[in-house]
Amino acid sequence: MLSYYYDLQKRMIQENLNMSRKFVQGIANMMAIEEVEVSTTPKEVVYEEDKMKIYHYYPLVKKPHSIPVLVIYALVNRQYVLDLQEDRSTIKNWLEAGLDVYVVDWGYPDHTDKYLTMEDYIEGYIHNAVNFVRKRHNLEKINLLGICQGGTMSVIYTALHPENIQNLVTMVMPYDFHTNDGLLMIWGRYLNIDNIVDYFGTVPGYFMNYGFNLLKPFQLNLDKYINFVETMDDPEAVKDFVRMEKWIYDSPDQAGEMLREFITKLYKENRLAKGTLEVAGKKVDVKNITMPFLAVIGTYDHLVPPAATRPIMEAIGSTDKTLLEFNTGHIGIFVSSKSQKEVAPAITNWIKERGGQTAVRKGTGAKKTATATK
Repeated sequence: MLSYYYDLQKRMIQENLNMSRKFVQGIANMMAIEEVEVSTTPKEVVYEEDKMKIYHYYPLVKKPHSIPVLVIYALVNRQYVLDLQEDRSTIKNWLEAGLDVYVVDWGYPDHTDKYLTMEDYIEGYIHNAVNFVRKRHNLEKINLLGICQGGTMSVIYTALHPENIQNLVTMVMPYDFHTNDGLLMIWGRYLNIDNIVDYFGTVPGYFMNYGFNLLKPFQLNLDKYINFVETMDDPEAVKDFVRMEKWIYDSPDQAGEMLREFITKLYKENRLAKGTLEVAGKKVDVKNITMPFLAVIGTYDHLVPPAATRPIMEAIGSTDKTLLEFNTGHIGIFVSSKSQKEVAPAITNWIKERGGQTAVRKGTGAKKTATATK
């Protein structure tokens, strides 16, 4: 019996020593970090309008796919989560597979933007971005890829301007906001958005982050730091953790009227799924979406549960429509090892299998077609 307690005490002492060494090494690793690099894939700014920018990523193959992809990210976070680190970059994955990629950077709204509306973002910025890429490539149609809130805006835009879009792809995109799967969907119906917008004008990013953290308080505020302690003696793991924290808390403020409209018309009234949404006085009819459509969802997504996306598959007019579900969460679908091995290649393959043969060049006279590079 005494030997048992002696061995137990010995193991406890050893574990404490190991934890102490790990903690000391972890502190040293953190102190050694001056600044972590994110969004390292080479790119250039090709278009600017107000605070919005469009980045064009330099192709990584000789002959990229003939129809470019314009990526529309959400307003509430930064788009560089798609290019967070070199070895786990969705954008780099797409480029290496031959896609030609443009990405919208919404920038950081301030008090001068508080009156921007859904019409300004969709019929203004997104419409201008699509037209810019179309004109730059001399094409009548381009591929549009919308993510999360950006996916919802891309669906709305495509329903209003189907003539401009060759293929539509969405990732973790909310369409039916009245599902009871997911706390955010339920909260959104009861949120007093009028008081919030009237008080702030431009709603601070830290305020939005506080609300998102409350959706999974233990996992997002406690578990991740406990798990971090287990790996903090690994310098690369520390850098990965810091990169993710940098992105999480790099949250832009929100244009008040756009946020009010998005919450009221979609979360509260579910107008998009009900077919009663209007933008700029025009009805948004998703039956107008007749081009090939791909929806990508995450099984464990707590922000946009699969049930919020699935109904669009029956609502749109397209006959070529695909739903792909992966065993990831909302962020894991971009930055996990699964995202690099499965998600990004699946999107690439789907796009390259469609549309290149019928990409019509703009201009007068006889129409010519461009053949996709596969």
